[in-house]
Amino acid sequence: MSAVGEDARLAAVHSYHLLDAPRPVVLDELTRLASSVLETPMSTVTLIDRDRQWFAGNTGMPGAGEGPLSSSFCGRVVDRRLSLVVADTLAHPEYRTWSNVVGVPHIRFYAGVPIVDEDGFVIGTMCVLDHQPREISDRQLDLLSTMAGQAAGHLAAIRNRLLLAEVGDELSRAISREEDFVATVSHELRTPVTTIQGYLELLVDNEELTPYRKLIDPIQRNGERLVRMVDHLLAGTRPAGTPLPLLRARTDLVTVAEAAVAACRPQSGPRDVRVVVDAVVSPAPVPGDLTRLSQAAEQLIRNAVLFSPAGATVTVRVTTDELEVSDPGAGIPADELPHVAERFYRGRFARDQAVPGVGLGLSIADRIVRAHEGTLTVTSNGSGHGTIATMSLPKD
Repeated sequence: MSAVGEDARLAAVHSYHLLDAPRPVVLDELTRLASSVLETPMSTVTLIDRDRQWFAGNTGMPGAGEGPLSSSFCGRVVDRRLSLVVADTLAHPEYRTWSNVVGVPHIRFYAGVPIVDEDGFVIGTMCVLDHQPREISDRQLDLLSTMAGQAAGHLAAIRNRLLLAEVGDELSRAISREEDFVATVSHELRTPVTTIQGYLELLVDNEELTPYRKLIDPIQRNGERLVRMVDHLLAGTRPAGTPLPLLRARTDLVTVAEAAVAACRPQSGPRDVRVVVDAVVSPAPVPGDLTRLSQAAEQLIRNAVLFSPAGATVTVRVTTDELEVSDPGAGIPADELPHVAERFYRGRFARDQAVPGVGLGLSIADRIVRAHEGTLTVTSNGSGHGTIATMSLPKD
């Protein structure tokens, strides 16, 4: 790229005002979604500056939030303006000597796609990384590309809100203030735990520490539980009058279902609950925010898993404009149904059986669906007869 072209690209990167700033929660959420769907311990939304890379969204990547371009896979993506997949970094003649390959965070697999902003500049990447060599399917690479498009949309929305706030739009100022607060709190609470989780992943992979696995596993589980609780509290306690920032884009309900099921594997696997997706149509295009809709579906699926007995099957059914989650579990008494979407509400079964949670899951899902101008309905035939939760959305 010419010097003039690179200067214009760098100006575009700086126009988002995210370098050396708290990470936007929505970009952290997008990286968590990518890690869940592609089953990798690390994922980032990376902006490429003149002489460094900056993680504007981060899941699992240890460090101070930035790194040099001399050992940046993402830098290679931006230079080439093409996707990059490295199945095994140690088998590559150039990458195998990089410090982030032979040392922390021990990158053995990398897959990244360019993030192209609304002005056509390649400002960074959406990528996933692993401590183990692996392959990536065409479908997974397509999903990563979809998430890169979502990242570009979120970045544009962040920049637009900043511009509106500068010219005195009070609503944009209020949203920006709240997002700054949530980002700061999320960073202060989540970063220490996710850093610990990242190093625990390395310990788990160390065969010499196998005798200590029984000590490491509970630390991992409780760390994940703490992160989920922080996420729930941040998502579920937003001021009621503040609009939920959404990316108004075309997305696919089948992809939403697949992403939500992937995010719930840590709960469904240990509980021996099978989660299946029944797509009546595919794709099922709807207008909406992939990250937010996946979060809403995740809350419904997680509830279904937690309230189902071992060996049960939870079904996620997708039609043209609905995502339905049904389970054969504990069910909900008729007198509790009107309250299930209230914040911090926990029914008798949840209290008596000490089901994990703080009573925010359905409240979060309801707010996300209503922000998309849709409806969330929950039905049950009573205790012991299962539950059906349905997200109904406007058609594309």
